[in-house]
Amino acid sequence: MQELIKKAGVLIEALPYIQKFRGKEVLIKYGGAALTYQEVRDMVLQDLVFMSYVGIRPVLIHGGGKYITENMKKKGIQSQFINGLRVTDKPAISVVNETLAELNRGIVHDIERLGGSAVGLSGYDAKVLSVVKNTEHGDIGFVGDVSSVNTVPIKELTGFGKIPVIFPVGKGPDGEIYNVNADEAAANIAAAMQVQKFMVLTNVRGILRDFKDESTLIPSLCVGDTQRLIDQQIISGGMIPKVKACIDALEGGVPKAHIIDGRIPHALLLEIFTDQGIGTEITL
Repeated sequence: MQELIKKAGVLIEALPYIQKFRGKEVLIKYGGAALTYQEVRDMVLQDLVFMSYVGIRPVLIHGGGKYITENMKKKGIQSQFINGLRVTDKPAISVVNETLAELNRGIVHDIERLGGSAVGLSGYDAKVLSVVKNTEHGDIGFVGDVSSVNTVPIKELTGFGKIPVIFPVGKGPDGEIYNVNADEAAANIAAAMQVQKFMVLTNVRGILRDFKDESTLIPSLCVGDTQRLIDQQIISGGMIPKVKACIDALEGGVPKAHIIDGRIPHALLLEIFTDQGIGTEITL
């Protein structure tokens, strides 16, 4: 009996959050271990299905860098990066698009296998992402920076209770397809849609003061403190673009941004529906 009462308490704790977010969109940027390992992947996608069933409207943006690198290698194309951006010539952009489209189909299939309703969208084909060519570090090929977001196809799906699953390629002014950094795409879409929460799934607990010690998690962080932590190399490497994406979303009007560990069972539900939350919350 005590176990049943405890379970009922968990549901009651979730009630105010269901009331707060019901009918509202939340956006999840999805990659890393949460995308790679089937067991972790299923838990993440189950969380999305649960959200959808209680009336919250999740939007999923995914990357797939590891898979792109593997498929390029199979085709004899060497991966090159300049300042963290993949050099993407004509053969490479074809591999990028094909790989992300295949991943997208798999994610949609898995959501539906778990009882949800999802639709895959290409940022290019669905005309979600318009981009300009990235030239910050010279010519690195078909790499784009988001110039505008068309939210109409996304909102049409969320309005019908479907989960949009978007992969980050965009359309340039020349009509060509461009590779877009998934964190950047997610932040821009979150801001354009004015979602209630922006959540970045990663492979660590959140922002750690000591990357070797998970007990040094920083649970809450103001945007104004991020540059100091970057200068101190507490925020470094692959965490920098994730933090930047959170800042861009917040400055675009999103109320809350979070970096959370996708390896934790049902991390999204814990973040949305519990008093404690997990990971690092970033606020203005």
